[in-house]
Amino acid sequence: MPLTPPQVTREPIHTRAIECRSFARDDGMWDIEGHLTDAKSYAFENKYRGTMAAGDPFHDMWLRLTVDANIVIQNVETVMDVTPFQLCGNIIPSFDKLKGLKIGPGWNRDVRQRLGGVHGCAHLVDLLRPIATVAFHTVLWSKSGPRKKSKEEGIRPPLNTCHAWSSDGEIVRTDFPDYYTGA
Repeated sequence: MPLTPPQVTREPIHTRAIECRSFARDDGMWDIEGHLTDAKSYAFENKYRGTMAAGDPFHDMWLRLTVDANIVIQNVETVMDVTPFQLCGNIIPSFDKLKGLKIGPGWNRDVRQRLGGVHGCAHLVDLLRPIATVAFHTVLWSKSGPRKKSKEEGIRPPLNTCHAWSSDGEIVRTDFPDYYTGA
């Protein structure tokens, strides 16, 4: 169900589009890809790129993480097709700092420590959050691996991350009883 129709006249200004996709590889790993674009609904001048036409992206960036069955990053590929400044692409090699990191608790903190501020690109760092979510859904819930439900099997569901995953709620009680904390 979409949002209700606006009750006032509106003019579009800015569109950010983020798409994340995952792929099972024939070597047992997964590729998680993210794509980010930013565009304005009006033309504007950019000191480095000249006139930007309405609707033309001023950010068009890609990020691919290759992860193993433990959601540890094995490889990183970063592409900046369109950026507002010529020097933006100089930061691409810094994203290799993600290799060896495990996507899980503390992920956002670990990313900020390695790529925060002047040590990264704010847009690609922003893209890493939904990429991590897609990686989690891909690897832990993949058809190519068993869905582990007990503490002994070593996979912990995303407890207390939202109301549906409440440790004392119905989903955890029925699907992950070893983690259920209710009465």
